[in-house]
Amino acid sequence: MSVEVLLLSDVPSLGQAGATVHVAPGYARNYLLPKGLAGPVTQATLRRLEKLRKEREELARLQLAEAKDKAKKIKDANVTVRAKTSDGTNLYGSVRVEDIVAALGAQGIDVDRSQIELAAPIESVGQFDVPVKLHPEVSLTVKVWVVEA
Repeated sequence: MSVEVLLLSDVPSLGQAGATVHVAPGYARNYLLPKGLAGPVTQATLRRLEKLRKEREELARLQLAEAKDKAKKIKDANVTVRAKTSDGTNLYGSVRVEDIVAALGAQGIDVDRSQIELAAPIESVGQFDVPVKLHPEVSLTVKVWVVEA
C-alpha cells in the first residue's frame, strides 16, 4: 500500500520539486509531511508549490546578480599575502584559504571560505591562480601573490 504525495522540495533519491510520487504511508506521515518536503496532492498544494517555485526563481535571480557584481570587484583585485620564508622561496608555514579571505576582506571584498577552491595550501613564494566559485554559474580565478615578509 502506498500514498501519493506532491514534492515541494528536492528530495534525494526520491524526486525533484513538483513531482508526484508514491511512498509508504509511514514515510510520508513521519518524514515528508512534517518537514514540509511534500504535501497531499490537492489544488491548495499545487498553488503552494507554484508560489514556492516563483520565490525560489526570484531568489536565484538575485543571488546570480549579486555574484556577478562581486565577480567584477574580485576580477580587479590584486591579492598579496606576506609570509615568512626559510630560504627566500619556501614558506615556514603555508598560505591557506583563511589568509586569502583575510586579504580580500582587507580590500573590502567579502568572500566565504567555501567559495575559494584552493586544492592544497600554498607553500612557496610566487604567483598563483586560485579558483573562486561564487555561484554555480559564476566562477573566476584570482591571482594571489605570495611574497617574503
